[in-house]
Order: sequence, then structure tokens, then C-alpha cells
Amino acid sequence: MSIHIRDVSEHELDAVLALNNAAGKSILPMSREQLRFFFDCAAYFRVGLIDGNLAGFLIALTEDAEHASANFRWFKQRFEHFLYIDRIVIAKGHRGAGLGRMFYADLQSFAEVRSPRIACEVFLEPGNDIALLFHGTYGFNEVGQQLMPGIERRVSLLTKELCSWPWVQQTYYSGDHSRLPELPWLAARPHHTGATRQATGS
Repeated sequence: MSIHIRDVSEHELDAVLALNNAAGKSILPMSREQLRFFFDCAAYFRVGLIDGNLAGFLIALTEDAEHASANFRWFKQRFEHFLYIDRIVIAKGHRGAGLGRMFYADLQSFAEVRSPRIACEVFLEPGNDIALLFHGTYGFNEVGQQLMPGIERRVSLLTKELCSWPWVQQTYYSGDHSRLPELPWLAARPHHTGATRQATGS
């Protein structure tokens, strides 16, 4: 079995939308407008391919995104800097293959040179013990809960502090250093235009 993670391509957006909206109650539905916002503005938007077939995706935004999500705003009111996981979706036929953990490892590698923490939420209504256990074993801690406006479902709000950030910040974002080295594995998304648009959603 071959697993590959890379930045999403524009021609894959229809497949990503279909995958999201077939995911079930644990993932909120997404419109084409929301998906376009993510494509244009997400700092991290990567797909996972298993044997060449689209098997999942993960979308994450920096704190400066113009995102109307109630959960995103909760973090923005409390933390100056973070990378927010808006959603991760794994196709039903590919769950259990380890793609979720590969996504989180890849995301952490991306985040730890850019931010002091990763933020996300997990639905508590209905209960999702698998998701809570996954995040707990990956180093996330609950920092709050809230009822999501409009859908009235309680979520657990989680963060993972990235211990490498103080060193990265001191070495590459202070003094004579103002940016990361120009290396392929440190590059930002070519389509990432920053916080220039606003979308509604989770």
C-alpha cells in the first residue's frame, strides 16, 4: 500500500467536496463557497492519496484568517497565535490505514516552525471517544468547551503546545532573522493568499 500526502490541486476540489459531505455527522457539511475560501486562504490544505486514490484531506488556518467559525473565533479571543485545524476527513473505505496519524505528523512538522500551538475541536454530542482518544494520545489538552451556535452541539476545544517554537522564534523570527530558510520542505502553499476573504462554517 502506497500513502502520499501533498498540497491539494484545484482540479481535486470537487472530489474533496464530495468526500467532506459524505463523511457523516462528525463533519459539518461544506459549500462550494467555503471550499473556495479554504483553497484560497488556508495555510495548510493537503490531500492524502492511497495507491493513487484520494483518501482524505486536512485543512488548517492561521489566526489571521477571516474565518467566521465560532470555534475559530473562540481560539482567536484567547490565543494570539495558533494553527487551527478546521477539518480532517478520511474516506470511510480508508479508515484504519493510519492516514489520520500521518496527516497529524505532517501538520505538526508544518506548524512547529510557524506557530506556538495547534488548535482544534472535537464534538462531544454525540460522543466521539475515538476522536478524543486520538487527540489525547497525540498530546492535545482540553482548554474549554462550548455549544456551537446554530447547531447546538457541544464541542471540546483542544490545543497542543509546540515545544520547538521558542527556539524557532528566537533563531528565525528575531534580530537579523526574519524568515525561515528557503528550503522546499519549509515552503508555504503556493495558493495561500492569506486572510483576504471571509467564509462561514465550522
